[in-house]
Amino acid sequence: MNTPRTHSSKAAAAGLPGARDPFGAHLRHWRTHRRLSQLDLAQEAEVSTRHLSYVETGRAAPSREMVLRLAERLDVPLRERNALLVAAGFAPMYRQRSLDDPAMASARRAIDLVLKGHEPFPALAVDRHWNLVAHNALVPLLMEGCSAELLKPPINVLRLSLHPEGVAPRIANLAQWRTHLLERLQQQIAATGDTVLQALHDELEGYPPPAVSHDAPLLDTALSAVAVPFQVVMPSGVLSFISTITIFGTPVDVTLQELAVESFFPADEQTAAALTALAAQQAR
Repeated sequence: MNTPRTHSSKAAAAGLPGARDPFGAHLRHWRTHRRLSQLDLAQEAEVSTRHLSYVETGRAAPSREMVLRLAERLDVPLRERNALLVAAGFAPMYRQRSLDDPAMASARRAIDLVLKGHEPFPALAVDRHWNLVAHNALVPLLMEGCSAELLKPPINVLRLSLHPEGVAPRIANLAQWRTHLLERLQQQIAATGDTVLQALHDELEGYPPPAVSHDAPLLDTALSAVAVPFQVVMPSGVLSFISTITIFGTPVDVTLQELAVESFFPADEQTAAALTALAAQQAR
């Protein structure tokens, strides 16, 4: 059996700074990750290029204000801003609370309100690694027939969607949807540098390519021109959705910043009618 690698060893393998690396290594990683020169970053952060160079090489120690200013200009996620602060010798600034924490009660109520209010259409909330956090009553209907192994918590919704024993066999436009999800995941990796997401991307990309089906429904040309639909085969027929992502504005908690709510809307009248009928059956 292979021994799982720790987060730090994954980071090292990817060339990322670890928890014990100096602040300069973290700063250099994020600057190059954002494709900025020292001059570019110095101008944006309103500091001299020479001082920034000294900070990056360890010849000068940054102040707490400087760390936060550079993190802001580099658009570093809150979790990694904490890592920058610690590397510079300061205490973490942003807390990471469970959604069950009393301080998160208002946020949890907001999530539940959005999920419940979206019925009779499916909606779900996921964390930064696409693990299912919450969902409304319609989501389990889309999971029917999936492998019990894939439904063990934590449920990763991307793995569940594209795995051959998950929803994938019932996705009518699997090739198109798979490409969309992988591109979306790659964009998230580019923004965060998260090695766990990179491992997930590699796993999903390694799944068998979708078989060409001549029975797949034709995609709505007008719809496909503006959004990638999610088309899933159900007993009532092919349901077609478009989705939106909702995130919390101006979060100061790590968990809250990393939380996203995806809401699926019917892309046609047939889907809307079918979901309304399914919701009515559940209510009986």
